Amino acid sequence: MKYQQLAKDIIQHVGGKENVNSVVHCITRLRFKLKDESKANTEALNNMDDVVTVRKSGGQYQVVIGNHVADVYKAVAAEGGFEAKGEVDPNEDKGNLLNRFIDMISGIFTPILSVLVASGVLKGFNALFVAIGLLEEGDGTYQILNAIGDGLFYFLPIILGYTAMKKFGGTPFLGMVIAMALLYPDLEGIPASGDPLYTLFAGTMFESPVYIEFLGIPVILMTYSMSVIPIILATFFAAKIETAFAKIVPSVLKMFLVPLLTMIIIIPLTFIIIGPIATWASQLLGSASVGIYELSPIIAGTFIGGFWLVFVMFGLHWGLIPVAINNLATLGQDPILVLIFAHSFALAGALTAVIIKTKNQKTKVLTPPAIVSAIFGVTEPGMYGVALPLKWPFVFTVISSAVGGAILGAFGTLGYEMAGLGVFQIPSFIHPEEGLNLSFYASIIAMIVAGVLAFVLTYFFGGIRKAEAATETTEGSTSQESLNNNEIEIKSEVITSPLTGKMKKLEEIDDTAFASGALGKGVAIEPTEGILVAPVSGTISALFPTKHAVGITSDNGAEILMHIGLDTVQLDGKYFETSLQQGDRVEKGQELVTFEIDNIEKAGFKITTPVVITNHDQYQVKVTEHSNVTLENDVLELTTK
Repeated sequence: MKYQQLAKDIIQHVGGKENVNSVVHCITRLRFKLKDESKANTEALNNMDDVVTVRKSGGQYQVVIGNHVADVYKAVAAEGGFEAKGEVDPNEDKGNLLNRFIDMISGIFTPILSVLVASGVLKGFNALFVAIGLLEEGDGTYQILNAIGDGLFYFLPIILGYTAMKKFGGTPFLGMVIAMALLYPDLEGIPASGDPLYTLFAGTMFESPVYIEFLGIPVILMTYSMSVIPIILATFFAAKIETAFAKIVPSVLKMFLVPLLTMIIIIPLTFIIIGPIATWASQLLGSASVGIYELSPIIAGTFIGGFWLVFVMFGLHWGLIPVAINNLATLGQDPILVLIFAHSFALAGALTAVIIKTKNQKTKVLTPPAIVSAIFGVTEPGMYGVALPLKWPFVFTVISSAVGGAILGAFGTLGYEMAGLGVFQIPSFIHPEEGLNLSFYASIIAMIVAGVLAFVLTYFFGGIRKAEAATETTEGSTSQESLNNNEIEIKSEVITSPLTGKMKKLEEIDDTAFASGALGKGVAIEPTEGILVAPVSGTISALFPTKHAVGITSDNGAEILMHIGLDTVQLDGKYFETSLQQGDRVEKGQELVTFEIDNIEKAGFKITTPVVITNHDQYQVKVTEHSNVTLENDVLELTTK
């Protein structure tokens, strides 16, 4: 590896990998969070040929590298065994609870998106083959296809045990073992094998039969296959427990004793605590849903229809299924599960808008089969793979599902048999005596309204491209590298000011990395207006998720870096807005970023903006003589050597 020795030296001089809590990189520097900064040898780092300088700011120990920081970061992450998070994550330990939850869920599901979508499509088609009479459920062909399509979903906790444990910083295979214990068939089969030992909370809505105990503590068994939240919670705590034991267990015993102690603690806790909480929450949801329906079918439709996907994420939907089964068995009809009908089509509508708006090739490939899955009632691929990571499509799916549920509740639509989801639920709405009555047609109206509403909201307000730009991390350095590898003939050119404001010499600014010229030759501007425009025509070669820094490769080969403010990466994108993304073509004078000068300064950051030519070694760079500049003024003259 090209930078392997450099990585070793950097890790050594920051106090060793044991002294590193985390490391990410921005557009020019490695940003370490150290346990003890006094252990870092700043002088030695400053004297290294490949290190520009070292800065300490905002609780970060910053090692300034320059344009090739992404490559150095990869070497440092590999050498130190650090989790390769890549560029600074604007949501890391920041943002509201919803954003952090979505970031966690999407990070856990991203590695399995392709097989998740493939399995969902196969499940949908297999259900279709049965519906049209091409297959019967007892056929061997159906059973094999069902095993292929349903296998991932049934054993999903095992896969998530790996990805979630990796996300939380634990040992991935330990997460898989935890999930395997939860799915152990002998435990899952216990409730069907005999009478319970006793019943907890008899006569209440939390009544729970107990079939086994662990060290005298009652264990409430539940079904963990196809579940999501229990294994995510289990691995979250398991990673914490594993880390704690790793610090105190002697090295000679760590290999087997740390996983042993972690498993012996977290698996029983999951059975005893996480399982019962999920069970009782499901029962509470079921009782609450019936109560709300008796109060107002419209409110119940809004509540159940809108939050069904959320219930599924937390495994709470199991509380509604027994209610529906009991209604069908005793009344011959059910009003509860009917209310969720529109959610599949709302998701399909939102995903359709995503296809039209997205510029991300991976999203274009994943979304069409996810739409097919959603129409056939399998929502996991579209929900976890597309809607949740982009956030607003998921929010608009929930809103549209609520509207569809309200329509179903208002017309009193009922289900007369247990059926599948999506299009396969439609036949269950046919009245056994009246046939296609008004309540049946209401289901079709709800389906269309939910789908169209989700499409319109996502198309116009989904912020698809902005969300995709914010989630691009490791792709950034690859795009820059490909642009640099293109054979562009270097030509002389003039760079106009990207800002209106006061121009000053680069060496006068309060940032040694830029002031030294090591990151590029150029100028600095104190902006008086919060608009950054393209100083040349070319391609966006770097656009940070935090939107504070933009790189452009001009049509004539100049590589220009504009860094709005000093150390403003710590604002995590707050007070910056852009509709562009990396790789976009821009014309000279085109608006790139808008930013709030007053709020940035009130937050304690200088708004001084370096404008530098990063491939300055190929030019003679002349700074024009201006004290104040507008967007029409030339600031740099580049002459090829």
